[in-house]
Amino acid sequence: MADEQFPAAQAALKEYQSLEEQMASPEVVTDPSAMRKLGRRHAELGSIVTAYKAYLAVKNDLEAAREMASEDPDFAAEAKRLESELPDVEEKLRTALIPRDPDDARDTIMEIKAGTGGEEAALFAGDLLRMYTRYAEKRGWTVSVQSENTTELGGVKDVQVAIRAKGTPAPEDGVWASLKYEGGVHRVQRVPVTESQGRIQTSAAGVIVFPEADDDNDEIDIDPKDLKIDIFMSSGPGGQSVNTTYSAVRMTHIPTGIVVSMQDEKSQIQNRAAALRVLKSRLLAMKHEQEAAEAADMRHSQVRSLDRSERIRTYNFPENRIVDHRTNYKAYNLDAVLDGDLQAVIDSDIQADEADRLAHQQ
Repeated sequence: MADEQFPAAQAALKEYQSLEEQMASPEVVTDPSAMRKLGRRHAELGSIVTAYKAYLAVKNDLEAAREMASEDPDFAAEAKRLESELPDVEEKLRTALIPRDPDDARDTIMEIKAGTGGEEAALFAGDLLRMYTRYAEKRGWTVSVQSENTTELGGVKDVQVAIRAKGTPAPEDGVWASLKYEGGVHRVQRVPVTESQGRIQTSAAGVIVFPEADDDNDEIDIDPKDLKIDIFMSSGPGGQSVNTTYSAVRMTHIPTGIVVSMQDEKSQIQNRAAALRVLKSRLLAMKHEQEAAEAADMRHSQVRSLDRSERIRTYNFPENRIVDHRTNYKAYNLDAVLDGDLQAVIDSDIQADEADRLAHQQ
């Protein structure tokens, strides 16, 4: 039974059922690109449909129990119980109907760069890479290093990784849905291994994240004439050559000045393809940021700032403390967080962002 109180939910259910029919058609089953796009939208609507069906079930049962209440006291008690449940399922449906970030189900490209602090900053960047890798493992995601520039002490000057989920996750379980809050400046306070006097030093590393575009993404069209491609020899720590072929690729998008370097694939062709995908992802992120900035109803989230120079988090080793400066989240389990136990920190960002979106929805 439909319900006129939530027309958006009705429309979502109708589209959801239509998508299921399309996904079962032979044309789509044999087309991975079409299946991926339809599957992403199907997963996006799933939470709305689940909440809507739960709401309808309670509402319809309540109507039936009220009709029978005059004849049977048991139905009167059942009606009273269902009346108490109805506000909760209504609220869950309203929350599900709040527009989500359309990229939530996408995979993510992450860049980590050592900032101020020399070798210590590079070592901290390496700690962040390990933290995100462990976190991804806990979530069942894969991490692929696309380019990396390390130091002799094992630190990381800069690294780029692709973090991907398996299959087509629901938006709330997507990689971007969690990691989009990680962009900004991460500050560390500790005694560096290079410090002989035992003094605490403050260093920093920058993290940039953006959703990964599909290979066949039709939102981004790149004219080959706009690309400048340089080929060079891959290098390892200290600039030493790691192979004897010129397989590394540096791709420059002339209109925007975006530069992507890729050297970790086995061949020049693979590096070109990987670089082009990252470039598309960067352009997609830039396009979405411009659209958000131009929209009349743009909301400036306290959690997800577009300012990549914003200090978002402090990691204090002497006190084993981690602080998220956007949500005032504080905990004294830094060792566990750096080992990948990052969910509670991310949840504080998600909850603050959802509260912000709900406030702007009303």
